[in-house]
Amino acid sequence: MTEDQVGRPTANAMRRALKRARDGVALDVTEAAVLLQARGDDLADLCASAGRVRDAGLAAAGRPGVITYSKSVFIPLTRLCRDKCHYCTFVTVPGKLRRDGHGMFMSPDEVLAVARRGAELGVKEALITLGDKPEDRWPEARQWLEAEGYDSTIDYVRAMSIRILEETGLLPHLNPGVMSWTDFQKLKPVAPSMGMMLETTATRLWSEPGGPHHGSPDKEPAVRLRVLEDAGRSSVPFTSGLLIGIGETYEERAESLFALRRISRAYHGIQELILQNFRAKPDTAMRGMPDAELDELVATVAVARHIMGPDACLQAPPNLVDGEFARLIAAGIDDWGGVSPLTIDHVNPERPWPRIDALAEQSAAAGFRLAERLCVYPEFVRRGEPWLDPRLMPHVDALADPATGLARPDARPAGLPWQEPDESFTATASGRTDLHRTIDTEGRTGDRRDDFDEVYGDWEALREAAAPGMVPERIDTDVREALRTADDDPTRLTDAEALALLHADGPALDALTRIADELRRSVVGDDVTYVVTRNINFTNVCYTGCRFCAFAQRRTDADAYTLSLDQVADRAAQAWDVGAVEVCMQGGIHPDLPGTAYFDIARAVKERVPGMHVHAFSPMEVVNGASRTGMSIEDWLTAAKEAGLDSVPGTAAEILDDEVRWILTKGKLPAATWIEVISTAHRLGIRSSSTMMYGHVDQPRHWLGHLRTLARIQQETGGFTEFVTLPFIHTNAPVYLAGIARPGPTVRDNRAVTAMARLLLHPHITNIQTSWVKLGAEGAAEMLRSGANDLGGTLMEETISRMAGSRYGSYRSIKDLVAIAELAGRPAKPRTTLYGEVPEERIRTAEGSDGHLPKLLPLAAE
Repeated sequence: MTEDQVGRPTANAMRRALKRARDGVALDVTEAAVLLQARGDDLADLCASAGRVRDAGLAAAGRPGVITYSKSVFIPLTRLCRDKCHYCTFVTVPGKLRRDGHGMFMSPDEVLAVARRGAELGVKEALITLGDKPEDRWPEARQWLEAEGYDSTIDYVRAMSIRILEETGLLPHLNPGVMSWTDFQKLKPVAPSMGMMLETTATRLWSEPGGPHHGSPDKEPAVRLRVLEDAGRSSVPFTSGLLIGIGETYEERAESLFALRRISRAYHGIQELILQNFRAKPDTAMRGMPDAELDELVATVAVARHIMGPDACLQAPPNLVDGEFARLIAAGIDDWGGVSPLTIDHVNPERPWPRIDALAEQSAAAGFRLAERLCVYPEFVRRGEPWLDPRLMPHVDALADPATGLARPDARPAGLPWQEPDESFTATASGRTDLHRTIDTEGRTGDRRDDFDEVYGDWEALREAAAPGMVPERIDTDVREALRTADDDPTRLTDAEALALLHADGPALDALTRIADELRRSVVGDDVTYVVTRNINFTNVCYTGCRFCAFAQRRTDADAYTLSLDQVADRAAQAWDVGAVEVCMQGGIHPDLPGTAYFDIARAVKERVPGMHVHAFSPMEVVNGASRTGMSIEDWLTAAKEAGLDSVPGTAAEILDDEVRWILTKGKLPAATWIEVISTAHRLGIRSSSTMMYGHVDQPRHWLGHLRTLARIQQETGGFTEFVTLPFIHTNAPVYLAGIARPGPTVRDNRAVTAMARLLLHPHITNIQTSWVKLGAEGAAEMLRSGANDLGGTLMEETISRMAGSRYGSYRSIKDLVAIAELAGRPAKPRTTLYGEVPEERIRTAEGSDGHLPKLLPLAAE
């Protein structure tokens, strides 16, 4: 292998490792590194056991004795790249492209010409490969994109994917390099599958001068692992793999395989692993490096099969192995990857594809039948939602065998419209649309949705990931000194002092809440404010996989529902009739939801009730809308504002620390994207609330970081109207039912969070809201004595907390809210969403209707 490779393992070590492999015992990194060095009879032994594992997996999948491949065309959308990998001949420079008569990118006509020719030959996959973010390095690339009307390479990839679907019927498989979570949301609706090779987790090959990835920002292993995780979080069928023989040690190669297994276990989204052997190429910095030997590749395939298990799909590119197909089959592969009858392998142009009939003959000689698959693997075809976007389903269904998920050999690709569902998303209502009412009388149908074991990822892997964050830290800071600082000037609290106060209990906690309450009085006075509002949750169908959420349902679940536009408008009109000044509208991320449906919802309310303030659409919904329409976040928010959006709820924040977020949720937006959405809204004059959900898998250090982040945003934008404390409701929360989360915050936690929110957000966010829905009247009154000054809204209906198990109903009359304020010894006062004065007419209407709401809006006893 390489000069710095460690010596060969002892015979005893090899014998032990081989026996464990034969016996089906889980290997560790050390044993895997030993087995990667198996040669001769040892390698034959290893391959035999790996082959048995593969055969068991194929039998369980319903395709025993089948090796698959995809008939594809290779579309090199651009050969420009911002990276400088030392072995790559695919990437070039603008000057060379010009000299050869090529543009910086393939033009749409060039792309479609290749795709159409492929369709004529029965090809079903358009493999779109390109360099990473070339516009970041090459002005020529940026100029080309601007001239063609695209903001980024990713936007061009999306546009060409749609045209390929509509004009040829081929299914795009996208390899655009490193992608962000937001990129995945943008590309998922236009491609059934995507991919990016991990290559290696050996950081030194990236960080050290002379390494094969040195100078290539996108080849940092941590960055690439994050991409794989974001693909899993986004439910994208994803291809990855290793490039072996580029200087890694056997232990580093084994560690790379275990990293892939970890991600595969956590998200069940890696559809295949490619094991590719390094081949030196002329005119590269690594031209003198020896090729990875065939034994290296065979041993790596066999070890990968043992590590990844029978369910994994393993591929070795057939054009890189000099016809030694039988050895790779024996080692445990079950797929040959994309093979093109039309285009060359642009990454390895010196290595022609084998003929498909020859590949079939070689597979048959080894006892396997060659079968064509689509770019998306059959398991994901059969899974459907949430792995395949509804807009892609007609394209996939046109080419897939519904029984097996494989390609139909007789299917000929033909262009189909790529568009939203024929019916307007909210044209008709469906499901349990009275859930907002019956949740208080009949309850939910079950304590969990039917796909509990699949939709949230792997629970066991999640327990392992959550364990470190559940350990409380030791606090040595003097609480008394911290209290003195808080009393004197809370803006001078250090992180250490703030943490000490977040841990305060007993007399120290009493002193803390007293300080916070005195600060509240000096800043906003004694009035306890509230807003007459109605919640409208327009759908609860969602596949995002938030593990704390008991509201989300599959479309087929008994408690699932979707409101029509008329129903949304009717509920807004009813709210206006009883004195409301605001509707708060949020919903699940429904797979059929067009990105423009949010505009329709806001417009429907404004057309019916022009004076109603529309407080709607969490940052997650904003990102969903923007990605589905192909608009930027700024453009989408601008259009939403024009449609009637007045402000946005700062929900979907949970804890703004990805260490916690990725335990709480599988697919929700990262903290940085939440911040981007909120900051963009504020910049456009769209104000928002801010929130924190706590008491699950978090610790006070996370609360501190979250509050500091909110204060920083407010200093920059001034757009937050209030901060809302959201205690975690555990009863029906999946992450609690799985035994991972705590049963919500304690009373001590609630008092400390409320008090510290008052102190740490001072003087930037002056309104601190407590939740009667989650805490009840007595609990809310206690928070009013701990620094809070606002009770939120009357709500009229509330489904999210009630589905989670909240016991405090869905509605509070004005008299109820006044009574809660009186429990705290304070007067109450109505407000608008933006904390302004309520018009006298609205006050009279609300008071006249108080406690006498329409039948649709029943009172709920505590």
